[in-house]
Amino acid sequence: MSTIRHSRKSMATGIGLVFAVGMLLPAASAQAATTIDGPVDLGASAAFGVLGASTVTNTGPSVINGDVGVSPGTSITGFGGAPDGSFTGALHQTDGSAGAAQSDVTTAYNAAAGLTPTTSGVAELAGLSLSPGVFAGGALSLADNGVLTLAGSATSVWVFQVDSTLIIGSGSRIEVTGGASSCNVFWQVGSSATLGTAAQFVGTVMANQSITATTGATIAGRLLANTAAVTLDSNVVTVPTGCAPTGTVATTDSPAFTSRTPPRATVGTPYAFRVTATGTPAPTFAISQGALPAGLRLDGGTGAITGMPTAAGTSTFTITAVNRVAPAVSAAHEVITSAAGPALPPSISTDTTATSAVPPSTTAGASVPLPARQPTLAATGSEVGLPIGGGALLLAAGVMLLSIRRALRRVILR
Repeated sequence: MSTIRHSRKSMATGIGLVFAVGMLLPAASAQAATTIDGPVDLGASAAFGVLGASTVTNTGPSVINGDVGVSPGTSITGFGGAPDGSFTGALHQTDGSAGAAQSDVTTAYNAAAGLTPTTSGVAELAGLSLSPGVFAGGALSLADNGVLTLAGSATSVWVFQVDSTLIIGSGSRIEVTGGASSCNVFWQVGSSATLGTAAQFVGTVMANQSITATTGATIAGRLLANTAAVTLDSNVVTVPTGCAPTGTVATTDSPAFTSRTPPRATVGTPYAFRVTATGTPAPTFAISQGALPAGLRLDGGTGAITGMPTAAGTSTFTITAVNRVAPAVSAAHEVITSAAGPALPPSISTDTTATSAVPPSTTAGASVPLPARQPTLAATGSEVGLPIGGGALLLAAGVMLLSIRRALRRVILR
C-alpha cells in the first residue's frame, strides 16, 4: 500500500513538473514562408502607363504619368491636348518600343500565370486584408465602395491570377499599408478588366484582352492590354517609380513568439509586460482561451499587458498571434497574483537608536544621568511590580499567623 501511495505521489509530482516547465517556456510555433521572386519582370513595358494592342481611346482630360503606346494596332485617340488627355512620357504608335513592350507583356503575363497560388478560390475582394502572396480565382470583383487592404513591407509582392474577368466597382478602393508599394501589385487577367467610376485602383493590369477605365477612376500602376483595346475616360494613371529591381526576393513569415512567460503580479501594484513575436507582416495578439488577472488588459496591437491587479489568485490563459500568414501560433501562460503585504501601524516607530546611548559630547569620568526607568508591561498589560508586592504581603501574613498558632498551642499544653 505504501508503494502505491509513493507511486501516486511520484506521478503527481511528475505531472506538476511537466506543467510547470510547459508554462515557463513559450509554445513552439511552426514557420511558414511564401517566397516570390519578384517583382514580376515587365521588361520594356515597365515605362508604359497605357499600352494597347488594337487601339487606345481616351475621352476627357485623362493624365498619363508615363508612356502611351499601341502595337500592333495603329490608333491612339483623345490625346490632342486640352481639353483632351495628356501624358508625361513618350507616345509610341506602332513603333519598335511598343512592339518590344507588347512582347514583354506576354512574357510577364505567362510568368504571373505560372506562379503557384498561396490562396485559391478567391472571388469577392471587398473587406479583405491580404498579406503578400499569390491569389487565384475564376472571376474577381471588388464591390461598389468596397475596400481591399494589402498589408506588407516595401518588398512585399501580390499577384492576382484571374481566369476570366476583373470587375472593380464604382467608388471602391485598394489601400496598401505597412510601407507596401504599388510597384509590386500585379493583376493577370484571363479576359478583360473594368475599373468602375471614381475607383482608386492599385497595381499593374496585364489583361489578355481589353481594359476599360470608366469616368474618374485613378490607377497607381499600369494598364497593359495584350491583344485588344484600352479605353479611358478622364482618368489618372501613374506609373510607379523607385521600384525594387527584378529578382528581389520578398518573404512573408508566420508568427513566432519571442517573449517569455509573464512575471508574477501583486494586488494594488501597477503591472506591465509585453508579449512579442516575429512575423511579416507584424502580428497582432488576442486572448484565445482563459482570462488575464482581474484588472489587467491586453493591447492587441502592441502585445502590452498592463493595469493594476485587483484580486489574488492564479490565472491561466492562452495568447494567439496572427498576421494573416498561416499558421497562427498560440502560447499558454500563467500569472500568479499575490495579495498586497500588510502595512506597518503608523504609531510604531522604526527608529532603532538606543535611548541610553552616551551623548557624543560626554567626556571620561563625567557623571551621566540615567534615563528615568519606564514601567514594563507584562503579557496581560498590567504593572509587573503590583502582583509581586501583593504576593510578598500575603507571605508575611501567613508566617505571622503560623507563629501565633504555635505560641497559643504551647500555652494550652502547659
